[in-house]
Amino acid sequence: MSERKKRLSALVVAHNEEAQLEDCLHRLMFADELVVVLDKCTDGSKAIAERHGAKIIEGSWDIEGPRRMAGIEACGGDWILEVDADERVGVALAEEIRRTMETAPFGYFLIPFDNYVGDHLVRYGWGASWGVSATARLFAKGAKHWGDQRIHPGVTLKGERGWLTQRMVHYVDKNISDMILRLDRYSSARARDLRASGKIGTLPDNIRRLFSRFFKCYVGRKGYREGVYGFLIALMAGLFPLLSHIKARLEDD
Repeated sequence: MSERKKRLSALVVAHNEEAQLEDCLHRLMFADELVVVLDKCTDGSKAIAERHGAKIIEGSWDIEGPRRMAGIEACGGDWILEVDADERVGVALAEEIRRTMETAPFGYFLIPFDNYVGDHLVRYGWGASWGVSATARLFAKGAKHWGDQRIHPGVTLKGERGWLTQRMVHYVDKNISDMILRLDRYSSARARDLRASGKIGTLPDNIRRLFSRFFKCYVGRKGYREGVYGFLIALMAGLFPLLSHIKARLEDD
């Protein structure tokens, strides 16, 4: 008797993503199951998810990790593909995912990203808490667990690690203004995590981190190859911990 074909769940966590969700879910119809977590949604995201036959989990979460874990726990597949609403899975990546998971051991796969700022593809310079060039998005059920931080929660991974070759498309920011607004949101969320931990660090340490993170992204991760975009990414990466520290010290919310 032939071995049972492994099932794939595609998981999307969304908060008022009606502008992105339609195309995102359409690209995920190759999966055996769609699971959509709707966090405090007040727009048309639920109707879009229903049209695509998704299993819908509705709720209100203040922290990213538990929200993502609620989705993972709702998935019934042997393997889970975790996708954000501003990301797209192309045909070549979908084929590689289905082919790879059939024979893969328990574990996870890192998927490389093509990151876009507006219409501009930016491949170099991401990192230091400001975007990723690759991350673990395909994993066996039970191989990935999210932490409890509000921004950039820690991840625990189990099993064997592998890499896929095809890239996931990520529309990171619409424009430079959107990038700056994201820095404001992220640093505010990080400041709340710092206050909750009671360890906000010192101003001199975070000033040093500004320069070390800038160097890491602009030089170590070759952001210089992206011109002004690479400079901006490195600058945001450097400012993120410094602004988070200052907000943790001076703001209460």
